[in-house]
Order: sequence, then structure tokens, then C-alpha cells
Amino acid sequence: MGKWNTPADLKYAKTDEWIRIEGDTATIGISDYAQDSLNDIVFVELPEVGAKIAKGEAFGVVESVKAASDLSAPVSGTVTGINSELEDTPELINGDPYGKAWIIKVKLDNASEADSLMDSAAYDTYCENR
Repeated sequence: MGKWNTPADLKYAKTDEWIRIEGDTATIGISDYAQDSLNDIVFVELPEVGAKIAKGEAFGVVESVKAASDLSAPVSGTVTGINSELEDTPELINGDPYGKAWIIKVKLDNASEADSLMDSAAYDTYCENR
């Protein structure tokens, strides 16, 4: 187990997004490792509800005092919800990346796309080896 919080009920992408699948809906955010690497998050650019996202493509941006990073879709689907709280208080991501600071909700095109993502143990190892 690394020094980062990586809940076991989530899947992780190499681009540091996490995903929680419930039925045909996925909640997506960025990992504790990512928020720790970025440092103080000052801005989050979110997609519109109804936007289509494609696995591996950017769907938004998260900016910190030291860098801006694209948010990369771990799965394809249609955005059904955005966490508009992040527009006013992006620093929520630093404090609660898996809870209050989820980023988007998506209706999945194909849930099996998540099969290629890492579990928490594999993601921990991936983070430790960077």
C-alpha cells in the first residue's frame, strides 16, 4: 500500500482518474495521487451535461498553482451530471478526491471498457514506480 489513499472499490486509469460504476452510470474523479502531485487546485473546467466523452480523450481540465492537466475519460459515454461545486471551490479535490470532489457522472456506452482499468493494488504499484 502506497502513501496515497486508493479505495479498493474503484478502478483507476494510468492518467490518474478513478471510476465508480453503479449499473450503467459511472462517477469519475481524480485520484489522491493526482491531487497530491498537482498540489493546490485552483480551477476545474467541466464539460456540459449531455456532452459525449470518449475513452482516452480529454473531457475537462484541472489546474493547480503549478500545472494544468487534462482530465482523460476512462470510459466512453454521455455526461449526465457535473459537480458544479468544483467551479466555485476547486480545492475540494485536495481535501476529498473520492467523496465531495467527484467530477462528472456518465451514462456508460459500454461498461466493459472499465475492464482494462487498474484495481487499487495495481494502481498503488503504478504510482510508486513513477
